[in-house]
Amino acid sequence: MRERRARDERRRAREFDAFVAGAGGRLLHAATLLTGERPGERPGAVPGAQRLLVGALARTYAEWDRMRGGDPYEYTRQQLAARFARAAWRHRRPRGGVLAGLAPQERLVLVLRLYEGVAEEQTAATLGLPVERVRTLATRAMATLLSTPPASGPRPGAVVAEGVT
Repeated sequence: MRERRARDERRRAREFDAFVAGAGGRLLHAATLLTGERPGERPGAVPGAQRLLVGALARTYAEWDRMRGGDPYEYTRQQLAARFARAAWRHRRPRGGVLAGLAPQERLVLVLRLYEGVAEEQTAATLGLPVERVRTLATRAMATLLSTPPASGPRPGAVVAEGVT
């Protein structure tokens, strides 16, 4: 009995490790967008995003065996969104990231809708909001992003004329 349990635990750990190796980078990027932190090149540069992701992954690991046939990425993304929504008050202060100027709920809607490609209806269901509210939050967030000038220098891809004053 112990041998079987140990074998099952090793299999579970291997499967989970493979999942994290494949999806961890994308999930960390989503968490970084949610927290509004500026991604850095050194490890530990986004501590809030890492805490958020570790909590979501811990919950996913705890439910791993019950998810047979389910999508672990979808489950982890839902956990990430739920954990962010519960702790959104921690992420109100701008931290310099691309979405830092948005309210936490606007960031959450944009990340789910645009970065993750989740449909409006599914986003609304995940967040417990009406579809119209999700649509309004996404529209307002995009308007804010488009009306905010870049932090410094020209936009990527912008043509800069030499000698023009």
